[in-house]
Amino acid sequence: MILTIAISLAALVAINFLLLKFSTNKIDRTTTKANKKPVVLTPQITIELESERLAPTGS
Repeated sequence: MILTIAISLAALVAINFLLLKFSTNKIDRTTTKANKKPVVLTPQITIELESERLAPTGS
């Protein structure tokens, strides 16, 4: 019984490794080297000043 469980687990692990090996995504690394210039983002930030309105305190 223990031998059957061990063989079953070994077979499942082997199948898992085979699936992992053949299911990985292959990426083409030659296309990533074409764009080497850094992109500098300069956002336009406008700050509007608001007048402070204080709540009435009653005193």
